[in-house]
Amino acid sequence: MPLVNIRLANRDIPTTSAQKAALIAGVTRLMQEVLDKKPETVTVIIDEIDPDNWGVGGEQVTVVRQRSKGPLQT
Repeated sequence: MPLVNIRLANRDIPTTSAQKAALIAGVTRLMQEVLDKKPETVTVIIDEIDPDNWGVGGEQVTVVRQRSKGPLQT
């Protein structure tokens, strides 16, 4: 039973339910196509993380985003 964990830093514009559904469906299809996994056995979990709790290049994502004014969507 494969488990795929997607971690996203919270954004100013929240990820919608439809976007999350598309991620779940897409990752499930990918697991089926690439690894021949049965879709009913694929578990996908999406964790949304406070950007203060996520670091890139030694800095909090919050700081990186403020400096770049949004183009970095981690």
